[in-house]
Amino acid sequence: MNIARFFKSEISSGIIMISAALLAIILANFPTAQWYFYFVNMPIEISFGEQSIIEPLRQLVKDVLMIFFFLLVGMELKCEMLEGSLSNKKQILLPLLAAIGGMIVPAIVFLLINYDTPQHWNGWAIPSATDIAFAICILLLVKKRVPSTLKIFLLAIAIFDDLGAILIIALFYAGKLSILPLSIVISAIAALYILNRIRIISIYAYIATGAVLCLALYQSGIHTTIGGVIVGMAIPLYDQKNKPHSPLKNFIHFLHPWVNFLILPVFAFTTAGINFGNINLGMIMEPLLLGTALGLFIGKQIGIFGASWLIIKSGFVNLPKGTNWRQIYGVSIIAGVGFTMSLFINMLAFSDSLMQEQAKIGVISGSLISAIFGWIILSSAPNYKKF
Repeated sequence: MNIARFFKSEISSGIIMISAALLAIILANFPTAQWYFYFVNMPIEISFGEQSIIEPLRQLVKDVLMIFFFLLVGMELKCEMLEGSLSNKKQILLPLLAAIGGMIVPAIVFLLINYDTPQHWNGWAIPSATDIAFAICILLLVKKRVPSTLKIFLLAIAIFDDLGAILIIALFYAGKLSILPLSIVISAIAALYILNRIRIISIYAYIATGAVLCLALYQSGIHTTIGGVIVGMAIPLYDQKNKPHSPLKNFIHFLHPWVNFLILPVFAFTTAGINFGNINLGMIMEPLLLGTALGLFIGKQIGIFGASWLIIKSGFVNLPKGTNWRQIYGVSIIAGVGFTMSLFINMLAFSDSLMQEQAKIGVISGSLISAIFGWIILSSAPNYKKF
């Protein structure tokens, strides 16, 4: 995908997601609150032959609709790794290490603040994610002051963040495993591998196998969204004649607007609703809320900027062309804007509604503070010189 077109799409998506989240917050704090919470918790039944799944709408969005988001993530990751900004090992070293720092330090900050409350420890990964759509929206506000290399740097960090979050979900947020469905999972993954190796380019073969995989994942106790990533990574980029005529890029082009302008806004609407009438000073000082907010705002900037400083000063890589340390620091703060993945992990980490609410407030407040301070740092810098 063309970089300029990608950023334009992400900016539009971010604006719509912000609008959906604000609408949810408004509805949750006015006389419409009862309607809103009834709607997002409304039970929905999905039938698969003789089997059926009944889940609240909010849970259904997380377990089913978000599969397509992760499918898109998997496909874009594959394109970036084969042809894009992640294909050059030297180019990816800086954002890779910055992203690792930006995942580890927020988790440490969270655990330090929640040291005396073990029941909160399962939320350690909540502040480790960056929301690329929202982050790009912030960069749009200062676009005359940042070079394109800085945007690509942030994009690469967010990609590695997504990959890290996927691994975290798979390794740490799986439920109790069931052996029989797990064997079907392994068989489905093997089938996807074979389809990839023999370069089957029919998208329907991958979608059909992926549907079996996701249903088996649900039954086995592993979150279904992992299936989306696996299917996305399995679709080949080249056909049997090694020509880049795979349906992968066409499918990305088809799926992108559905994910950005429908699925993610629906996810934002069903998860962002917070009734501020239930918030008091005691809740604000709760370690779960503070750990999440400060993990995003403090942990992200320390982790990303610190890792970047170490790797650049060691001489392994250089600053991205046309950038300076002030801009790297500003991007490190903006990377603390976590929304989609942070709220998603929050729903996996806690079943208790009060804990989910506290962490949700932490995500939104930490993201808002990061956005404001990141914007201040970058907007006060002089206009960059084109190169």
